[in-house]
Amino acid sequence: MTTRRHLLIAATALPLAGSLTACGFALRRPPELKFRTIQLANFKPRSPLAAELRLNINASTTTLVVEGLAQAQVVLEALEDVREKVVVASNPVGQVTEFQLRERFAFRLRSVNGRELIPRTEILQSRDLSYTESAALAKEQEENALYRTMQSDIVSQVMRRLASVQTF
Repeated sequence: MTTRRHLLIAATALPLAGSLTACGFALRRPPELKFRTIQLANFKPRSPLAAELRLNINASTTTLVVEGLAQAQVVLEALEDVREKVVVASNPVGQVTEFQLRERFAFRLRSVNGRELIPRTEILQSRDLSYTESAALAKEQEENALYRTMQSDIVSQVMRRLASVQTF
């Protein structure tokens, strides 16, 4: 009975898988960058943004993050990497009911000889977070998840901008 069920499942799943590849569906791949090596400069120590950028750049098949300027072809310089939490609403007794979370990242890309490839660019992400004292721990976890999401969005945007560089 179970063998018959497995055959039935396989018979219905196989055409579906074939139709996905025929329509052009493909998993998203890291963008191909035109330079072979890049240095990440001026990031805070143990910056989660720098760690995710390093991971994404190294996942590309064309580029590797290096530590020294001597090995780098280009330098991604962090000019600003700030997380903010701003109160946007409170109740009549002064208790906070809503925050706005912001993550701001400003950077520029230059070649090793100093030629500017991407001028100062600022990326700003923001999310609203409702807040109640009774669910403080859950809201803290939600806040961390929102910051991670914003950070991933910023990294994706930086990767697309890096991929747009044609000459260095």
